[in-house]
Amino acid sequence: MGVKAVYPGSFDPVTNGHLDLMQRASVLFDEVVVAVLKNPGKNGAFPLSQRVSLLQEATRGLPRVRVDSFAGLLVDYASQVGARVIVRGLRAVSDFEYEFQMALMNRRLSAEIETVYLMPAEQYTYLSSGLVKEVASLGGCVDGLVPACVARALREFRGKEEKS
Repeated sequence: MGVKAVYPGSFDPVTNGHLDLMQRASVLFDEVVVAVLKNPGKNGAFPLSQRVSLLQEATRGLPRVRVDSFAGLLVDYASQVGARVIVRGLRAVSDFEYEFQMALMNRRLSAEIETVYLMPAEQYTYLSSGLVKEVASLGGCVDGLVPACVARALREFRGKEEKS
């Protein structure tokens, strides 16, 4: 039985930085479950079903990666799917404080699940979903920052916003 990891996030939208971490994690773990958070209190650019679909398309070439969604406590979900590791990305020192607090809380809630941090490739250290959405909403080009399927979806989303 291999080690299964969960890589959680809102992925609204998934970026090439996320994909870089998924690929890196898939080398380290036997299975990586990319877990898209259902957060009813957060209004995102894309509904949950579309975020899952975009992730499935973007990860098609990563055989050890599968996409799912969850609600509630991450450690409960990780236990439910048999994961012993939570994968998180650290882009900059500014991410560390929040991630450190979350890891300590998760450890308190479930001591048998460990958090592992991965750093993205250098070209993605500045990249975030929020920044991508902002650039796309202002008509900027996001090619190379997100998978092609996401770039198309962002153009369609912007087109719908402009019409309303």
